[in-house]
Amino acid sequence: MIEIRNLNKTFPATKGMLSHGEVHAVRGVSFRLDDAGAISVIGESGCGKTTIGRILAGLEPHTGGDLIFDGVNLNKLPVAVRQPYFRKVQLIHQDPYTALNPAHTIVRTLTSPLMLQAKKHGRDASWIEKRAQELMGLVGLDPRGTFYKYPHQLSGGQRQRIVIARALTVEPSVLVADEAVSMIDVSMRLDILNLLRDLRSRLGIAIVFITHDVASARYIAADGALCVLYQGEIVEYGRTDDLIVHPVHPYTQAMLSAMPVLRGLEEPGPDRYIPPEGMDEDAAAEPSCSFSPRCRWATEQCRTRHPPLISWHGMESTETHYHACFYPEPRRVVATPVQ
Repeated sequence: MIEIRNLNKTFPATKGMLSHGEVHAVRGVSFRLDDAGAISVIGESGCGKTTIGRILAGLEPHTGGDLIFDGVNLNKLPVAVRQPYFRKVQLIHQDPYTALNPAHTIVRTLTSPLMLQAKKHGRDASWIEKRAQELMGLVGLDPRGTFYKYPHQLSGGQRQRIVIARALTVEPSVLVADEAVSMIDVSMRLDILNLLRDLRSRLGIAIVFITHDVASARYIAADGALCVLYQGEIVEYGRTDDLIVHPVHPYTQAMLSAMPVLRGLEEPGPDRYIPPEGMDEDAAAEPSCSFSPRCRWATEQCRTRHPPLISWHGMESTETHYHACFYPEPRRVVATPVQ
């Protein structure tokens, strides 16, 4: 189980060679991921999704808040002692073309981390080869035709499967998939999504799925949670289908409104809403709702006060649903099948 509480991350901002204040990449984010659970984190580019994933994997230090693994608050441990916890969280990179060393064969890519595992547990070379073959099978690849190839000899989907197999060498409890299908051919994306779901089912691995694509987010976390980020903070959070069918925050509604509609097969939701302009990065520094410059329903209160993340009680569902809006209102924005 992983829990983050009030997570914050700032980066120094520079303009030319001079310091120019701070950039708040993550602001007060909290959520919980149970063992073998799934959560999808969605939002447009620059909202802090990748930063959260890197913090969970131990690749980026956080500047505030608590990071709790299996009941242990990592803030209270020395940095060196945290590594076994972070090793249980493996990051699946967005770009399978740069995630693999082009000078290494696939067998070397997999056996290098397995050698460390073998040394740690007193296993021999035969175990390394057998385990590498098992991992190839887990990700749906035939080792006989792939082991001695180089990354450039594989397709994008095959490379991403190798990236996933490499992550499995350390027997992780959590996979953080950061835009894991965005650079793969459209025809192969569903295969990778199914692979992630299969690994979760067969191995009990929890999934943090980071994406800007609502359909993929829903597919991976169908029985889990959806976390909507805007400028580094959560604006809506809840069980996946509850949030998609009954969104109450204007930004969530805007994201759902941007989903393509299959003309002739679906009818667009009557309340679809597309924001009129791009994200205002300066709004995040103001004591206001950061989405207010783009929100059709913003009032003076929205422009002068910052809305807290509170529970939404206006739904029939019994599942927990949170939002950060002064004027939450369920709107029908998701396309429905033509009757």
